[in-house]
Amino acid sequence: MVLAGLIRKLGHQLAEIRERALKSILCKIEHNLICYADLIQERQLFLHLLEWFNFPSVPMKEEVLNLLSRLVKYPPAVQHLVDVGAVEFLSKLRSNVEPNLQAEIDGILDGLFLLPSEVPALSSASYQTNQTELSKNPEILTGYFPQDKSNFQQMEVPPRPVVNQTVKCLKFSTFPWLPLTTTDRHVLSSNESSLRSSNHTLIWNTCELLKDVIMQDFPAEIFLQRPKIVQSLLSLLKLAFGDGKHRLALQSVSCLQQLCMYLRNRLNFHRDPGFFSNKHDTVSQNSSLSYCHEARGTHHSQNPSPGSSSPRPSVVGRTGQRPRGDGQDWDAASSSGSSSHAHVNSRISVHSPLDMGHIDLPELETEDTLELQFQQLSLPQFCVSILESAVPLLRTGSRQVIIRVLELLTEDMTLIGEAISTDIWDDSSLFGIDMKEKLLLVLGALGETMCYHKSSISLEQPEVMLVHHRMAFISISLFAVRLLQTLLPVEKASEFLSEPMSTALFLLSLDMPISLEYPNIHEAVVAYLEQLNSENYSIYKRTAEAVYSIECTCNFLSDIGKEGEKNLLELVELADQALRSFSYHQHFPLIKEIISICSKIWKSAQASPLLQGESQKVLLHMLSHPLPRVKAETYHCCLEITKECLGVHNVTKPVSSLCNGIHFLLHPKVLYEISVFGIQEPESEQVNTAAKAILLYLLQGRLMMTALTWNKFIESLCPVIPILQGYADTEDPLGNCILLLSKASSDTEEMLPCTTRLKSMLRLLLVKKPSVRSLALKLLAFHLTSEEGADTKRPLIDARVLSRVTDLFIGKKPIELRLDDRRELVIKLETVEKVYEIFTSDDVDLVLRKSAAEQLAVIMQDIKMHAVVKKLCLIDKIIEYLNECVSQDGKVVECLVQPCLTLLRKVLCGDPVMRVSLSQQSSLLTVLFRVSLIFHEDCSVVTEVGALFCLLLFDEVSRMDMWSVNPSNKPSLPSVFSLPVSVFRRYHLPVHVIGHHAVSPYSIVLPLSADCLALKPVSDMLRIAWNLSWYHGSDNLLKQMNSETKTQEILDALKLSTEDILTLKITHMASGLQDCLHSIVQAATHREVRAAVTRMSFYLLNDRLSLKGCPGPCGVTLKSLAWHTALNRFLQVLPACTEDEKLLIDIIHFLNKLIKEQRKNSSLELLNWILELLLRHSANPLLDLLVLTESQAREETDDIRTAVRQQLQKELIALFDTLLLNFMEVTDRKCSELLYVFQTQLALKLLQCLKVTDAPHFYGLPSLERTLRGMANLTAFPGWSSHSPLTKPLDICVKYLSGLLEVITSFYVERGGNAMSFMGKGVTKSTILCLLHLSHEMMAQAGSLEWMSLWFLPLGSHSEEHIPTQQGLAWLIPLWVDRDPEVRFTSLGLGSALTTLETGCVALANSCQNISGGLWGTVVNILLDQSECSMVRREAAFILQNLLVIPMPTEIIKDYTWQGPCVHDEDSGLSLIGKPALQALLYHCHFYEHLNQMVKHCYLGRCMFDLNFSAFDRNSESNDLNGLDDSFKFWRAPSRTSQDRDPSSLSTSETTVAPSLGSTEFQPLVQSTTLLPEASHDQFVAQGHQESTSPRPPHDSSLSAPLPKLCVFVTPSLLSAMCSLLDNLLTIAPRDTAKAFRQAHLIELLCSIADATLIQTCVQELRALLPSSPPAEHTQAQVSFLLEYLSSLSRLLQSCLLVEPDLVIQDELVKPLITNIIGILTICTKDVLDKELISAFYHTWTHLFNLLAMLLRKAGAITLPFVTVALAKHWTAAIVL
Repeated sequence: MVLAGLIRKLGHQLAEIRERALKSILCKIEHNLICYADLIQERQLFLHLLEWFNFPSVPMKEEVLNLLSRLVKYPPAVQHLVDVGAVEFLSKLRSNVEPNLQAEIDGILDGLFLLPSEVPALSSASYQTNQTELSKNPEILTGYFPQDKSNFQQMEVPPRPVVNQTVKCLKFSTFPWLPLTTTDRHVLSSNESSLRSSNHTLIWNTCELLKDVIMQDFPAEIFLQRPKIVQSLLSLLKLAFGDGKHRLALQSVSCLQQLCMYLRNRLNFHRDPGFFSNKHDTVSQNSSLSYCHEARGTHHSQNPSPGSSSPRPSVVGRTGQRPRGDGQDWDAASSSGSSSHAHVNSRISVHSPLDMGHIDLPELETEDTLELQFQQLSLPQFCVSILESAVPLLRTGSRQVIIRVLELLTEDMTLIGEAISTDIWDDSSLFGIDMKEKLLLVLGALGETMCYHKSSISLEQPEVMLVHHRMAFISISLFAVRLLQTLLPVEKASEFLSEPMSTALFLLSLDMPISLEYPNIHEAVVAYLEQLNSENYSIYKRTAEAVYSIECTCNFLSDIGKEGEKNLLELVELADQALRSFSYHQHFPLIKEIISICSKIWKSAQASPLLQGESQKVLLHMLSHPLPRVKAETYHCCLEITKECLGVHNVTKPVSSLCNGIHFLLHPKVLYEISVFGIQEPESEQVNTAAKAILLYLLQGRLMMTALTWNKFIESLCPVIPILQGYADTEDPLGNCILLLSKASSDTEEMLPCTTRLKSMLRLLLVKKPSVRSLALKLLAFHLTSEEGADTKRPLIDARVLSRVTDLFIGKKPIELRLDDRRELVIKLETVEKVYEIFTSDDVDLVLRKSAAEQLAVIMQDIKMHAVVKKLCLIDKIIEYLNECVSQDGKVVECLVQPCLTLLRKVLCGDPVMRVSLSQQSSLLTVLFRVSLIFHEDCSVVTEVGALFCLLLFDEVSRMDMWSVNPSNKPSLPSVFSLPVSVFRRYHLPVHVIGHHAVSPYSIVLPLSADCLALKPVSDMLRIAWNLSWYHGSDNLLKQMNSETKTQEILDALKLSTEDILTLKITHMASGLQDCLHSIVQAATHREVRAAVTRMSFYLLNDRLSLKGCPGPCGVTLKSLAWHTALNRFLQVLPACTEDEKLLIDIIHFLNKLIKEQRKNSSLELLNWILELLLRHSANPLLDLLVLTESQAREETDDIRTAVRQQLQKELIALFDTLLLNFMEVTDRKCSELLYVFQTQLALKLLQCLKVTDAPHFYGLPSLERTLRGMANLTAFPGWSSHSPLTKPLDICVKYLSGLLEVITSFYVERGGNAMSFMGKGVTKSTILCLLHLSHEMMAQAGSLEWMSLWFLPLGSHSEEHIPTQQGLAWLIPLWVDRDPEVRFTSLGLGSALTTLETGCVALANSCQNISGGLWGTVVNILLDQSECSMVRREAAFILQNLLVIPMPTEIIKDYTWQGPCVHDEDSGLSLIGKPALQALLYHCHFYEHLNQMVKHCYLGRCMFDLNFSAFDRNSESNDLNGLDDSFKFWRAPSRTSQDRDPSSLSTSETTVAPSLGSTEFQPLVQSTTLLPEASHDQFVAQGHQESTSPRPPHDSSLSAPLPKLCVFVTPSLLSAMCSLLDNLLTIAPRDTAKAFRQAHLIELLCSIADATLIQTCVQELRALLPSSPPAEHTQAQVSFLLEYLSSLSRLLQSCLLVEPDLVIQDELVKPLITNIIGILTICTKDVLDKELISAFYHTWTHLFNLLAMLLRKAGAITLPFVTVALAKHWTAAIVL
């Protein structure tokens, strides 16, 4: 019941109650008081949630949509929502909510589409747009201009969107929707149906048309928004596997690749802040061409023509049949008449583009836009579709198909990086899941393809197929890895990547040639493999270790063979690493070299301890090597050196010069290894024999050694004696030598120290051989009888005693040497101390002392109790008791001996330090032996003594840390007593102890097992690695392979196979390219050359895939190869047949790609070669091929030949365009001179192309499009016309102008302006850009000649009345209101260029006579149109700036050429002209208030948004055709009676204020946008916060243009233009302008934009470009715009200081201004490489210094302190400069 009540309240009329109910439901869900299972049963809940948006106030929109998105996961909820009409409701709602909520709605709709609606709706929700908060009822205004809008309001900016909760995997989804005219739709439909034709020729021609014309005209996003053409192209890709149809698939690939490039350009366009616009792209709406209604009524002509029925009439009324497009159809007489001709004085004007809001638009027939938008492809969908369709083509056998598909995929991958986020793997939306599944399938297919090509490389196939598969494998692998890096974070690889890709990456990781040629790709592969498959990664790591070891082996052998001083430490390190690969290469001569090095190092007394230690480590590794052959060879080499140094043949030689050679063996660790493992080697008799021989030579070599060497040997031997004595034997030479160590005869008395010798004698009692034990007893008897005080000690030594103790310590019950380590103390410490006191007290009875000793022995079983008794000197007391026992009267204390021995054993067992100390006390050892003799019949006592002997006599070999390779400096912790396993084998021990060193501690682990070595990829890698290392690199190896010299004998397993050699040659770029060039030189057929060129293209592509932005090895290699000669013969001779032309196409295409790749690092040699080739005095085939000869034209009947020739021309123009772009950075004088000549020669050829048509194929459009694009690139270079020996520059310009005007007439003027249709837009863009460039060239070349009239076109055609036509620039005006912002920008740029001359200003003004508001009103309107983009407004500002340069009168003057603006008020009848009119115009337009808002909305970021283009997600439903934002939309053209006024006004740019009639202003919806963090200046002031200081205008003459509620973005470049414009206004009207500045606070706002910190940050990015940094070009552009703004601002401030200094000289303004000036002046540009940017800095610094100087002159007292403080802050930077 509670839930039902809450749901009911969701529909309450009061917003507060609705909001509380929603919050209550959400809270209950959060705290699990209700669950979704409860909610999805409530049908009314869904109805109320949807109708939530129909109330006037809509709070908590995001929460409602979030709740719906969670509920839509349950099928019952989906059914309810579908039943109530949620799909239609949400679809309509979507267009009127913020972008982040649109994404939420998309997610809900995705969920709804899972369950189709089958049940008729019972109660449905309808979306009422007029009730939403976003779109309120239009406000009714009175009068033409609202009277209550003088206070400008800021738009409400919605908060920055949160991260998309639904589809978070997208960086970019869909482009802004572009509606199409009927004609455009027909064009697309026609092409789409042609692509589905069964006629191959038609499909081919359609693809050509798409590439050459349609994609040039239509914005690329059109093909995603209407995806049938794309879908058809994707389906054509399947033909790649059909016989004879793969050429159609290649055509499709080419179309898709071009589309990808154009989409990337469109992404950059939308990202450009300068082109951000709020315009609804249905019709051009920023037009100021508002015409009078009277004119509309009389517009229709008595002589209707095709133009008269056009919904888009022309300003210049020339119509007629559709021209062919080549500029040859200019014939006024051929026109069927004009719909707009009239007597000039009648002043009847034609329709304005603005009138589209008031007339029917038959071209824009109603479309089901919503349905179309649901059918459109998002950019991610398009990218993934290409992957799905194109990746299977990579398994074809055609090299051409693979390279073209890979080039397509590379372009597609760039788009993927811009469109899809790595968050896709965490996205749980339906869209995200779908994308994820498709991507995983693609990655799996890529992995399978890589494995296919890798496995296809076998000797069973011909060489050409081996080359094909290898090239394919390399390039596909590079692409696959780059795609993984783009899409899949490494840490997610194991979760998502399939087995095929894992296998492919494993194979790639083991591909040695690829890892060398593309190291960065290899690193990425290994990173993914590590996450994917631990087993494969382990194999790779171990193989890589073996490869490194192989490299070290070869480097060691190479360095050893070099003459001169050697770096021994480096050699030792190499030797150590070399040991790990012996199992593979088995190069045994290496061992002898290493042993020799070790011997040499230890021979020298000056060798460093570090070097000796490292060499010893290597020796130990060799002595203990896992491979028996290596070990045997090592021992053999050591024996040979020992023999050499200690052999009998050296008796006559000086001892000192020889025996030093064995010093490397005289170390405890080496002797330990030989003694413990060498002598006992069970698997190798060679090792065993050699080890014994070495020891025997050493033990018997005293006479051959110096005293120093012998002492060194004995010192090293002492720790090893416990091991050696196990081999003591009276019958064996080595055993006898070992026994001699223990004897004390006159010859050997000094062989061992006394204590060591005693220990050795006692140790022999434990040896297993009885004869040795008997000898030991004799030696001990001699020692006991000869010791001091022997007579006073028990027992007396005689033969009877000794005969009984031969097997004294050979016990049957060994003692367990193990102590307890309890966590808690069982016995109190005080108790232990008391027991100890009893044990040590002489006053206590012996029985009690014995009992105390026994208790202490039990207590000492716990190692924690040892610390107590150590402090109480227990050991000393025990030794005292033992000494007392062996004394003559010691029988009294015999009862204490057994517990004392037990106590001593337990203490020593837990205390290694005490063991070391006591083992050196010979007296203790003697006492213990005497005790054992006394108690020889008491097994317990004898066993305890035996145990103590084990602890004390074998202490040296029990310490494992002593024998480790790298002993720790830290003292080891007490450890369990253990002995080497060899001691167990050779001795009879009376104790149980743990064994260690069953395997040598110096033994290394080989990286590769036999199983791994058996794997083909592993063995291939090792084999190639050995040969690469042996020959020191690919270059030397390949030279050796090509030479006939005999190579060194090596194992068969190490010899390269033919397959290996081919793999190396192909992968190694230098040799691969050399091979290609050799093939070209030796080629006998076209096919061979084309195959070689295709291979070179693979290498170029590999460069691009493997490196980011830097010149790759392919370009570098080609620079070093003499490859020009190889291609010269194809470029210097005209092709004689179609096959020749096809080959030339391939070569030119390759050259074009090569030059593009080298753009940032152009090769002067290459550029000079191409220029010299193009400018040959004899035949010049490349330039000549641009224009068809008459004979070639006659051959046009052959369709194939025609297609080939067109493709050739296309490639040539593309090559020339690339060349021109590359030459921008060239500074070489010769190259520059050649370039100038080439530019003019190319200009003349392109002019010829413009005059020739390819009819009847597509009306010549393909040729015209590419010719004009080539012209646009060429004419961008200053002086392009001035280097012809035969033709004057101006003549060339005039010819260009004539041809271009014909083109613009045919494609724009005669087609009624053509502003709405996209057809012909490519021609229009290129033509107007050429005209813009041409205007600058003509200014430079014309000098004083008058040339403006050459730009005029007739305003009307000749009619039957023979009325003379008026010349003018009216053809330019419609371009200013074109649909395309680039056309608007360029055409206004042309206007600003022409108006730099007075004649241009006059001509342009005269051409605007028929336009309401004239030139001034038109340009001001464009400038103040806040829905217009900044680049367009900037050019309008430049035109105004130019118009202000010409002096203008203050009143009407007859016969005065330039009147300036003219304003007429119909209410008052007043007319103003010149300066007064200008002031009135600015005042009534609220010019300064608009400017105030512009500055506040300045956007300083380099990119418009973070590629989340939700801001543009506008569909046509939100595009109100009547809601046109136009500040001058209520201005009207003058009535006919206005002609009675003074004719001297020439009616130029007259603005008529219409009577104050009622009007309605439609406010368009607020368009939210997503901004970067570096958003806009002041981040937009809140609505209503800023008030205008402009007084409210009088009611009867209001010209106020209300600021629309639009998201406005103004760039620094626009503000730069505004500063220049304000500078001119200040010059014309100083007082009025200064007053306006003060009222609008303009100077303060403009100065606040200046930000030295931002520029410094950008410069830092340029000086140290990081991989994560934005592209350098973007940063350079941002800095340039900011510097340009500072220059313009400084000029304006200087003018202000001259006119009214108080505008600038204010403390709150001057202080930050000077801080910024000094900050910019001290920026360090040392490492900035761009010359243009450096020039911009110098230019800006000049203006800033001038401003600073003027500030100091005008107000030094105020500014000097600020300058001083700022300089002090930046003093370090200042003095560096």
